[in-house]
Amino acid sequence: MTKDTVLIVEDDEDILQLLEYNFQSAGFDVSTARDGLDALAKIRRRTPDLVLLDIMLPGADGFEVCKTIKRDPKTAQTPVIMLTARGEEVDRIVGLELGADDYVVKPFSPRELILRARAVLKRLAPEAAPKQVLRRDGLDVDLDAHRATSHGEELLLTATEFKLLAELFKSQGRVQTRDQLLNTVWGYEFEGYARTVDTHVRRLRQKLGPHAALIETVRGVGYRFKQ
Repeated sequence: MTKDTVLIVEDDEDILQLLEYNFQSAGFDVSTARDGLDALAKIRRRTPDLVLLDIMLPGADGFEVCKTIKRDPKTAQTPVIMLTARGEEVDRIVGLELGADDYVVKPFSPRELILRARAVLKRLAPEAAPKQVLRRDGLDVDLDAHRATSHGEELLLTATEFKLLAELFKSQGRVQTRDQLLNTVWGYEFEGYARTVDTHVRRLRQKLGPHAALIETVRGVGYRFKQ
């Protein structure tokens, strides 16, 4: 069985060794980088299944690394979990706006981080059940190929944005609360982070362009894909 690959980008040697040991013990194939430029070079040589990314890095900080990953079509769907000692909401929102799939504030439990990493990777795993292509007014969402197009032009979506679009599309006409979306898209309880859903919906609408209006806001409740 092939191991999931994870690149841990962290300049604190003690934290790096702790994470490397715990992820290897959990069965991951681990590589490491101590600065942003080294991380980008390693990602170009071999795209990992997951990136654990500290924000405060020499060379290029975590925000810049995340932005570069998400802007490159070859790595745009590579999930990124940002690690930081800075817990301010503005930093968290900036990371999510850049396409990060999760945001963990130090100090954290290595066990919790591994569970979150597996939850992110599970969203990308192929399902056994037959899938389909969802179509609506020129918007095609191919669940098998994990690909969305608008009038034939591919949309550059992150893994989380694609999953969010697919979940809303499959439930069209029905309201999905923020808690429901956190559970089905993120795969675990994300207590207190309902803002995460709003941030990703806003990014998704921007990328949908003329189809943005298909995602309706139900004030005080959540979101609905227009029927």
